[in-house]
Amino acid sequence: MKRLIALLTGIGMTLLSLVTVGGVPAGATTPGHNGSIVFAGDLGLGFQLYVIKPSGRGFRQVTNVFGDAVQADWSPDGTQIVFEHDFELNGLDNGRIVMIDADGSDMHDISPEGVIAHQPAFTPDGAQLVYECGTCPGGQGIFLMAADGSDFPGLRLSTNVFRGEGDADPNVSPDGQTVTFVRHKVDGELQALYAVDIDGSNLRRIVPYGLEVAIKHDWAPDGDHIVIGAWADYPDHLSPNVATIRPDGSDLQMLTDYTGGEVGAFAGSYSPDGRWIVFRVEDLSSDSFRLFKMRPDGSDRTLIARLPFAPRGNDWGSRPD
Repeated sequence: MKRLIALLTGIGMTLLSLVTVGGVPAGATTPGHNGSIVFAGDLGLGFQLYVIKPSGRGFRQVTNVFGDAVQADWSPDGTQIVFEHDFELNGLDNGRIVMIDADGSDMHDISPEGVIAHQPAFTPDGAQLVYECGTCPGGQGIFLMAADGSDFPGLRLSTNVFRGEGDADPNVSPDGQTVTFVRHKVDGELQALYAVDIDGSNLRRIVPYGLEVAIKHDWAPDGDHIVIGAWADYPDHLSPNVATIRPDGSDLQMLTDYTGGEVGAFAGSYSPDGRWIVFRVEDLSSDSFRLFKMRPDGSDRTLIARLPFAPRGNDWGSRPD
């Protein structure tokens, strides 16, 4: 049960003193393209959103909400963030889609009251959102709606066929034609990556259930690859690792190689220029959390920051013009 509790006003300054930044980045990035990284973190009072520059500088808190702010996604122009706001009210769980400006101002609901909606992501043109709805007519599934929520719930793109399970983390290909998502067959144990055309047709499975795909995944800006997490049943099974595949499910490449079950790597997203992948590393034996970036082939692994919490749902945004 989530508690309705606000974070202390000064927590951002406290966190800043807890963050340890990494060294100089291993390579240059395209000027004017790569902006900040947003993620959710919990210090025991509920998840809030934070941003940090890929150099490890500029760490700051963006939200201060009751409950949890999670599953953030940058708008294509880097000026707004859409996220999932989970909270308990009058004994009932709520999940809403919320939009804010990049500085945390102008926060407003996109989904209506009384509907549980999760895990939003922008289409490449910024005009629409894909999201997961748990209480929409017809059962749980992935939907496509206008970015302002004016046509909610919008167009249904999927319906999970497994009783009590759901489809999660929808993302749209750079050409705007394909939506990928993670389908739960047995939560935490059997999860596969699926794709569907933007009109809801041509449903197909990309990655089999045996790989236990993690919920968080992301398309490369050129559309040639998708970064995923493998063996997400953690810590009860293998160590999770970051991998890439082609959109047709071919050419699986493991980018990290953690073993033993105590240390694992979790996929975040590509940088807007496509030259980096951001990901987190957790060490359960020491209760430590680090944010890294690496090249799409797994080379040039560079520490961005050590953090006092697991930076979940990492999404790398564009620098606003």
